[in-house]
Amino acid sequence: MDLSGVLCLILIFIITSILFRSRWKVRGRLPPGPMPLPFIGNMHQVQMNDLIKSLVELSKKYGPMYTFYLGSRPTVVMCGYEILKEALIDHAEEFSGRGEFPAVQQYSKGNGIVYGTGERWRQLRRFAIHTLKNFGMGKRSLEERVKEEAQYLIAEFRKSDGKPLDPTFGFSSAGSNIICSLVFGDRFDYRDEEFMNLLYLINNSWHLMSSTWGQEKKNPNSHFNYETMLKTTVNVFFAGTETVGSTLRYGFLIMLKHPEVREKVQEEIDRVIGRDRSPCMDDRSKMPYTEAVIYEIQRYADIVPMSVPHTVTRDITFHGYDLPEGLNIMPLICTSQYDSTKFKNPHSFDPTHFLDANGLFKKNEAFMAFSAGKRICLGEGLAQMELFIFFTTILQNLTPEPLVDPKDIDITPESSGLGNIPRPYKMCLVPR
Repeated sequence: MDLSGVLCLILIFIITSILFRSRWKVRGRLPPGPMPLPFIGNMHQVQMNDLIKSLVELSKKYGPMYTFYLGSRPTVVMCGYEILKEALIDHAEEFSGRGEFPAVQQYSKGNGIVYGTGERWRQLRRFAIHTLKNFGMGKRSLEERVKEEAQYLIAEFRKSDGKPLDPTFGFSSAGSNIICSLVFGDRFDYRDEEFMNLLYLINNSWHLMSSTWGQEKKNPNSHFNYETMLKTTVNVFFAGTETVGSTLRYGFLIMLKHPEVREKVQEEIDRVIGRDRSPCMDDRSKMPYTEAVIYEIQRYADIVPMSVPHTVTRDITFHGYDLPEGLNIMPLICTSQYDSTKFKNPHSFDPTHFLDANGLFKKNEAFMAFSAGKRICLGEGLAQMELFIFFTTILQNLTPEPLVDPKDIDITPESSGLGNIPRPYKMCLVPR
């Protein structure tokens, strides 16, 4: 190719880039960010196997709010507690839309609680909260059900006779059985073939695995139809199984790494609860160290570090920029969980992040493990109950022991994208 041809290609490239970048800016003045390329946007500037780290690195150059192009579509990335609080809490309505997430939207098509938006999402969320309350969420009857499941989990773990085991299946089974109790009114035996198939479908994500909660077949405009209820049930099952199960799996890996923390938790369990009765939620307020450890596990593990993308629901001027309706927003929740202005040792596991000078439990406003604002997880209360009862019941009865020296245990995630996945491990659960 001669010089004139090369110059022509360069000119076409520059014009295309300018048109590409200004396509959305005519609708609003977006924050600055790295220069995108036509068609691929900024994807060449990040490592897909470590996407979050790449996005955080870009924030160091462009600030807590910058524009990043996913292909031809601009997305505003938000980093740090202050900007996330302003967007998700102070301007909750304007940032409550659900953004594009191709990995799941091919299945969900914008349906269900997690990926729905607009009036459909509002109706489904109200319906889900009301229905789950009717099924026992937030009531003592459900606490008894969680306590009962914790005993089944202990019985399952005891079958290992103190030999090495992978706890993944047990943790997932316990969490899923609570959801089964809510939706079906009954639990499954951990070795039940149908239940194992259900867990397989959940763990492999977004397969058909549920029944209908309710229909209004004669109303074509109703949001309560088979397709919507199906996807909503999938959302509930997945959230109730994978998040609690992954948090427990990560938590016990951390306990193997930090036996001094586990010993202090067990000492508090023995002092407050003893060995003759099961832990209950009334014990929680009397166990500040254990409560701080559970919160710190959730903060450090950061199971959903980047949240699911949001969208702007109406044109808004935010931090001096004009953000148009429909603009994708990517809130990096992990940057609040790891904000150095809110946590003194953000990259270390440190239960004192949630303890005051007197050793009493204190909440930290930067804790966003369940997101924030109008899209906050509606199952937070149930998840916290499960984590407390399962965690304390296991440590009341069993002591986790590592197969290697604790200093050789790696507690960084195996992979980090939409979710942080703990590295696979085995442990011995020795009766106390």
